[in-house]
Amino acid sequence: MQQPSESVPEKTPDRFFLAYLLLTTMVCGAMVMVIEVLGSRVIGPFFGVSLFVWTSLISVAMVALALGYALGGALSDRHGTANYLYLIIFCAGVLVFVIPWLKTSIIQFSVPYGLRLGSFISASLLFGPSLFLLGCVSPYVVKIATLGMNNLGRTVGGFYAVSTMGSVAGTVLTGFILIAYLRVDQIFILVGSVLMGLSLLYFALFMKKTPLAVAPLLLLLLPSPPSHTSQSLLLENGTQVQLVEARDSHYGSIRVLDFSGDRFQSRELMIDGLIQGGMDLNSGYSTYEFVYYLQLLPYAIHPQGQRALIIGLGAGLMPMWYERQGITSDVVDIDPVVLEMARKHFGFSIRGDIYIEDARYFLSRSTALYDYLILDVFNGDTTPGHLLSVEALKLMRQRLNAQGVLGINLAGSLQTESFMTASIIHTLRQVFDQVEVYPVFDAHKSHGNLAVIAYQGEPRRKQLDKISQQPIHPLAQQIVKQNLLRQVEPVSSRAPIILSDAYNPVDFFDSWLREEVRRGLMQQQQGYAQLVY
Repeated sequence: MQQPSESVPEKTPDRFFLAYLLLTTMVCGAMVMVIEVLGSRVIGPFFGVSLFVWTSLISVAMVALALGYALGGALSDRHGTANYLYLIIFCAGVLVFVIPWLKTSIIQFSVPYGLRLGSFISASLLFGPSLFLLGCVSPYVVKIATLGMNNLGRTVGGFYAVSTMGSVAGTVLTGFILIAYLRVDQIFILVGSVLMGLSLLYFALFMKKTPLAVAPLLLLLLPSPPSHTSQSLLLENGTQVQLVEARDSHYGSIRVLDFSGDRFQSRELMIDGLIQGGMDLNSGYSTYEFVYYLQLLPYAIHPQGQRALIIGLGAGLMPMWYERQGITSDVVDIDPVVLEMARKHFGFSIRGDIYIEDARYFLSRSTALYDYLILDVFNGDTTPGHLLSVEALKLMRQRLNAQGVLGINLAGSLQTESFMTASIIHTLRQVFDQVEVYPVFDAHKSHGNLAVIAYQGEPRRKQLDKISQQPIHPLAQQIVKQNLLRQVEPVSSRAPIILSDAYNPVDFFDSWLREEVRRGLMQQQQGYAQLVY
């Protein structure tokens, strides 16, 4: 016969134990949402923070929780004591605790499966097991809390309400506080420790002994999770790569890296593994072609301009170039950490105003008029759809003077599956009289960065004398000088559509392009992936 000291007796729980069950329900509900929200910060740098990544995370969470509910209900009928419940919670804590040590290997295993399947596999392996065990908690708690009770409905409803409030608290805590002050690895370790501590506290308070107290000490034998502090390595081609700083913001995983070779020294800003800008450390010039396209083309069309709006700061090179031409530049960026990095590591400084807010919100509330409006914003590997809808483009047109020019840095395709690229151009032509597309790559390629220029009125001749003497970095010089004026028209086998706030399937139809981008980045960066990711 089982001794009473070995488990909480199967009778109506006392108020103190009921209060602890309520605490357990709230904490576990909160931790579920912390894991789910934080999941995008783990797999986002590899797969981009896109519709498919969030779909994978939400699907994995729902499936794991559903299976946990089913198993938890069955187990609670057979082993309905609190000992089993808190053992399950302890195991869930261990699985969360070790995520920082497992994430790189699991994601690198998943990458070859592509954007959709790869993100689903990595989310399943990393977060599925712990979420599955946490799904077992609710039926167990209800089983234990309602022993001998008549007011079953009220009790069950109360526990589900507390669990939901815990989920809200976990979501707010992660999004507003934890990500701002802790590294992702530290948050997972914290979550795992909280779950294990919750379990051990139960055994200490209610069982008067701690049979699992020594188990967490074994986790101290683990080596420290990979750190992004003061790392450097030498590539096979002799290039020295140095991680200058790594930060996780609310919007992405940000890295600043230095590259040193025999004939160059450059610095790059990356967000979620995607290059946002590069600068020669000696001259301060951009090492990437798209920057020159978005500087030179609008300026050649309208050299008399006096004010610019740059949406998307990156390394901050573009607004500084416009200001060197005597053009006051305002900047809009949603991420304050990007601004901090640009100032600290790229010497960013301008006379114009800086707005840390969503671009669409700024466009809707601003009354200022500009001669140049440059849109260079990427969420993961694509421009956010809410900035490419016909409604958003009309807001941009309203912010331009009569002679104003819009320039967009767009990742797109000219021939292969170019339905979305053609649709973006088609949508622009509903708003602007002139839309010109300039590929920022050699003629033999069919996809990559596109500089899209739009303005009102009749076609204008570019005043090349205004830009002919502008310095261009040697790494970008060939493509810029040979292809700057090469215009193209995307060819699509399907009739393009007008993108709107109500229907804008950019994430879906351009998923192949993001997969190509991610695959290329992983191949290019595999020699220093541990610094980037």
